[in-house]
Amino acid sequence: MTTSDFDARAQDWDTPERVERAAALAAVIRANVPLDRSMRLVDIGAGTGLLGLALADSVGSVTLAEPSEGMLEVARAKLATGAWSGASAIRFDLTADSPPASGPFDLAVSLLVLHHVEDTPAALAAIHALLAPGGRIALMDLDAEDGTFHDPDAPGIHHQGFPREHIVGLAAAAGFTDLATTTATEIERDGRAYPLFLLTGRRA
Repeated sequence: MTTSDFDARAQDWDTPERVERAAALAAVIRANVPLDRSMRLVDIGAGTGLLGLALADSVGSVTLAEPSEGMLEVARAKLATGAWSGASAIRFDLTADSPPASGPFDLAVSLLVLHHVEDTPAALAAIHALLAPGGRIALMDLDAEDGTFHDPDAPGIHHQGFPREHIVGLAAAAGFTDLATTTATEIERDGRAYPLFLLTGRRA
């Protein structure tokens, strides 16, 4: 989807299914990445902040980085309640914008973002640039699939998931070390299960 598509869907984005999935995937990240209250987390392509805010109680601060103004409006309304004192939301396009002033970060997370970015090496290089030395990644996306996960006319879909060995190779080329993948969850759609991987690693 394009930014305008996400703008249009923002108000109805937080379905019970997405809220539950984000909470479950936050638990997967906790099980695979050492977190502590000193860490500065950036949620890339954060949408309404479901994943980043689900991790907020395990880190020191959360920056929700999102290019869609509609999604940011929903995220900022959540933050305005005061429930997350260490969180902020900023407009940020991963491959077009310079690293935000709130960085560098100790952990970058994302959920189903990379397949929306045409230039995957550039995206991973930009994530690398967001991190402090020793900073970690926890990136979740689709395993390679046959194109049936999205509607045939869905805009802004640049990749039909990724083979795990391919995404690991691209991350290594971007400067990440200690790379590993594991199955994070499966999304059921039209009677089929589509696995999501978690890619973890570290900026040397």
